[in-house]
Amino acid sequence: MIESSESASATTAGVREQLKTLMVETLMLQITPAEIKDQQPLFGPAGIGLDSVDALQLVVMLDKHFGLKISDAEAARSVLVSVESMASAVLKLQGR
Repeated sequence: MIESSESASATTAGVREQLKTLMVETLMLQITPAEIKDQQPLFGPAGIGLDSVDALQLVVMLDKHFGLKISDAEAARSVLVSVESMASAVLKLQGR
């Protein structure tokens, strides 16, 4: 039981790190993946400072790299909150 929990945790951390790296590359951010916190808001003054164009690029990135399709604005608002929320959506899609 502990092994599967640790494995799930490692998988979650791996997805988070992959998302951070993809975000920096895709959005050409002027920060490193390590500077992006898991719970940090992606949008707004307290966050990374992404805008609506970045949101569209994130939707395309999630579809291209993970097969996660975000079909409407409501879904985007719940998934594109933080790295943690995107990782959760990816893992849910993958059945983990």
